[in-house]
Amino acid sequence: MANHGATIEWQRGDQDFLDRRYSRAHRWRFDGGAEVAASSSPHVVREPFSNPANVDPEEAFVAALSSCHMLWFLDLAARAGFRIDSYRDAAEGVMAKNAEGKEWIARVILQPHIAFSGPLAPNEAMVEALHHEAHENCFLANSVRSTVETRGSWEYSADS
Repeated sequence: MANHGATIEWQRGDQDFLDRRYSRAHRWRFDGGAEVAASSSPHVVREPFSNPANVDPEEAFVAALSSCHMLWFLDLAARAGFRIDSYRDAAEGVMAKNAEGKEWIARVILQPHIAFSGPLAPNEAMVEALHHEAHENCFLANSVRSTVETRGSWEYSADS
């Protein structure tokens, strides 16, 4: 099986740190060379100690689940003969408190809008089946205890 890694880097700089008034901004580096500016969520740590322009772990969690679902959906649709022109998901993570009173992302709502075209037109049941199979195959959805819901929409345009 494959291993997946990331390097996370943070530097204190000239901040005191012990007073807890330090920047939470940091960098994520990935094996292919991509770098992402990251920070704590401003919902968790107020500005200026978090940077709302950076990706926070909660957003990344939601994005990773959405991306995994999309990649499976695209593959399954192509295998079934459906051509997709675009896929856009406005995914949302919903925080809640668990039985111990700790916050967690209890639910992730995927809200993709998919534009199909080509000679084969899907129907509602086919699109729903593709979403179900994508969810069943998504490595990340299989790795979390959060509920992952799909509330998508779609459209079809026949070739002119």
